[in-house]
Amino acid sequence: MTSRIVLHDADIARALTRISHEILESNKGPDGLVLLGIPTRGVTLAERIGALIASFTGADVPVGSLDVTMYRDDLHRNPTRTPRPTEIPAGGIDGKAVVLVDDVLFSGRSIRAALDALQDIGRPAVVRLAILVDRGHRELPIRPDFVGKNLPSAREERVNVRLADVDGTEEVMIES
Repeated sequence: MTSRIVLHDADIARALTRISHEILESNKGPDGLVLLGIPTRGVTLAERIGALIASFTGADVPVGSLDVTMYRDDLHRNPTRTPRPTEIPAGGIDGKAVVLVDDVLFSGRSIRAALDALQDIGRPAVVRLAILVDRGHRELPIRPDFVGKNLPSAREERVNVRLADVDGTEEVMIES
């Protein structure tokens, strides 16, 4: 197995800064914004984006997590997934601009599951998608609104995001 690093820590930081500015621009400021990370690394990325937005605007943006495990359509193939907690910020999501945050967008099935999970929680005014790495190969008609890096890859390759808070190192690798 060969692997190569395609994003280093500075690249990831730059991408998150750009995504944060794009979210603010799209929402016309921080008002009514809620960030929901998809566990595991999506939660860390959402927290970082929230901190960046706070540093730019002085406004705290609610950040939570949205576990999609029980909404996935592949549980029969991988029944040993461990659900993570869903934590919705105190103000809820009704009428808010919700930005789903995840590390890698591949088939689109996790995001479809996230949309189903959101329906059970409330009714946002709008739902947008922020992704650190878009690697293509969509199986569903899902497209991110904010992308850190488009990274074309072969279907059999694996894209691994490692974040210091979770993995002790900060990088994005492609393994083949």
